[in-house]
Amino acid sequence: MLQVYLVRHGETEWNAARRIQGQSDSPLTATGEHQAHLVAKRVSGEGITHVITSDLGRTRRTAQIIAEACGCEVIDEPRLRELHMGVLEERLIDSLTPQEEQWRKQMVDGTADGRIPQGESMSELAERMRGALESCLMLPEGSKPLIVSHGIALGCLIGTVLGLPPYAERRLRLRNCSLSRIDHQQSPWLASGWIVETAGDVSHLDMPALDELQR
Repeated sequence: MLQVYLVRHGETEWNAARRIQGQSDSPLTATGEHQAHLVAKRVSGEGITHVITSDLGRTRRTAQIIAEACGCEVIDEPRLRELHMGVLEERLIDSLTPQEEQWRKQMVDGTADGRIPQGESMSELAERMRGALESCLMLPEGSKPLIVSHGIALGCLIGTVLGLPPYAERRLRLRNCSLSRIDHQQSPWLASGWIVETAGDVSHLDMPALDELQR
């Protein structure tokens, strides 16, 4: 059985400012760095053999901290990037017009053909994320990879493993530096072989998440 660990990057300056990131970038805050060290400590005894990350700065920094704790090299994988948010990237959420807010919400509210102008659809996101996941099956026998990616991207990936369409309404909370795990095993009742073991675990963190503080 192949076990694949999934980690969302640590808190960024734009997360704290409520600015849309997408495939634009923003550095980790001091809190984000701390979160990355905590999840690194959590997985350091799991026998991780590969740390594979989105090539954006916030994920690479999170991955570097984890890789140092696990004694691994960081492997860049552009397919693990966040959903491209088109014309809304770099915008403050509070500055969006009603129409722009509708564009943003339709990416996670179950709209089948949702797409922000100049952006990416959830189906396109799912295709590349599943491709990155499937490539883990090509690793040497006995490997235990860890993937560092983004909130919408990982939520979409886990949802499709559960059998949901890529554009399904988002019902999974994946906070910064949360830990999930997807396993691949041969089974007569698993069409793809993939099964979700855990999702969104934050028991290793020692502080409230941004969305808890902003309620």
